[in-house]
Amino acid sequence: MNDVRELKHFARTHARAQRIAGYQQILDTITGDEGAGPGDWTGEWTRRADSLRARGRLIDAVRHYTMARFPYVDGPARQDAQDRCVQTFSAWAADHRIERLELDQPGGMVTCWAAGLSATEPRPLVLMCGGIVSTKEQWAPALAAVTRFGMAGVVTELPGVGENGLRYDADSWRMLPRILDAVAGRARVSSTYAMALSFSGHLALRAAAEDSRIRGVVTAGAPVSSFFTDLGRRQDLPRITAHTLAHLTATSVDALPGLLTPWALSPGLIASLDLPIAYSASLRDEIVPARDVSLLRTHARRLEVVEHDDVHGAPQHVQETRMWALLSILRMHGVRGPRSGALGLLLRLLRARNGKADRSFGVRG
Repeated sequence: MNDVRELKHFARTHARAQRIAGYQQILDTITGDEGAGPGDWTGEWTRRADSLRARGRLIDAVRHYTMARFPYVDGPARQDAQDRCVQTFSAWAADHRIERLELDQPGGMVTCWAAGLSATEPRPLVLMCGGIVSTKEQWAPALAAVTRFGMAGVVTELPGVGENGLRYDADSWRMLPRILDAVAGRARVSSTYAMALSFSGHLALRAAAEDSRIRGVVTAGAPVSSFFTDLGRRQDLPRITAHTLAHLTATSVDALPGLLTPWALSPGLIASLDLPIAYSASLRDEIVPARDVSLLRTHARRLEVVEHDDVHGAPQHVQETRMWALLSILRMHGVRGPRSGALGLLLRLLRARNGKADRSFGVRG
């Protein structure tokens, strides 16, 4: 059973990130986490989602179902919420040219949502993935955005999250090249850009060291090295993070340090990456240590870092981060034109409104 106070604390971050209106009213009704009854975590979020779905507000319903299964499926109630999330998104996707991909990989089935794939006119690919609690259904706005800029988009989940049937382990990065293999006939995978947030950023960097088809990585709050090597000495890692990692890796919380230490990316691997990396860092990140960003600053060949005075995931800077991530992908691919110019202007205006100096997309070479 989850600690309800901790659930509420982290739910605020994820609810703001998904722009869920009135989330505090739902949190105020929750008193336990024992099932799907009145006052229970899953029950209250699901009831609100069902109401939204009945009124045709499908994407809003999807966001509430996502919160109902947060942080991971641990029983029938959250599994039901997960199933309703996928079913509702499927209904929305059918009217928005988004297709479902089911890819049989070694170890299990990997499911993705895709837009802009074409065998006759293959486009450059943006491969998207979130962190240890993020479902692929949360990426609907990003899928729409990349196709408007002439690129194809595929979004998936970390192993063990949502419908991803793989176990999260040291070889999980191999999932990404296999996805590229699967869509190679319908996308220009030789020009692939990873928009991989949080823990999936770690996978994308590792995969890029082996697969030259990945031409750039945009990430936010990604663990790189010290998170993994220092886990056994940390007393401040949120309980919900530790238990979610234990669930995804099918191990115990006590065994995590020994399991995860070898996952650290070495300075040599970082230095070998001859591609642009754009990293959004939170100055008050309670999960990823600042030393991981320092490692990138010291060893990455081509790096841009933007910083926010915020916690992990920068929930107070959602709009800015989304615009920055998309603009970074476009600039990595060399996209120029009125649309990208307008996006850059909007980002500069937003940063100015937030009291930040403008900074151009730059890389350290």
